[in-house]
Amino acid sequence: MLDLACGNGRHTRLLADRGYPVLAVDRDAQGLAGLRGIPGVTTAKLDLEGDDWPLVGQSFAGIVVTNYLWRPRLADLLALLAPGGVLIYETFMVGNESYGKPSNPDFLLRSGELRTVAALAGLREIAFEEGYTASPKPAMRQAICAVRD
Repeated sequence: MLDLACGNGRHTRLLADRGYPVLAVDRDAQGLAGLRGIPGVTTAKLDLEGDDWPLVGQSFAGIVVTNYLWRPRLADLLALLAPGGVLIYETFMVGNESYGKPSNPDFLLRSGELRTVAALAGLREIAFEEGYTASPKPAMRQAICAVRD
């Protein structure tokens, strides 16, 4: 499993607790440090926004991404999903600027964007949601669960 832009590793911990081996990736060494010693967890401090894609050639049975968007690498990210693999992706969308950060359109999904990107990558949609959420704080969010057949 890959937890991309994992932050402090909330999802990494959940997956590892359920017995999945997880590669937790982030650019923040401090957040990754808190994951050391957790059985089944490997950490990697990587620049996901540089010219070179650091995960090229790798493959994962599952990919989790939350609260992160870097459009130039979306296709590269989805290419990492192995056949039968599951993608869970959730982040902020247009309209979130009314509720706080992020507010830069470069980091806000457009309506239906994850659905379109997943379909173009050949993924089969399992579930999709977008719109306002009150919890854990008011925000505009978009989420998809998809599988590579």
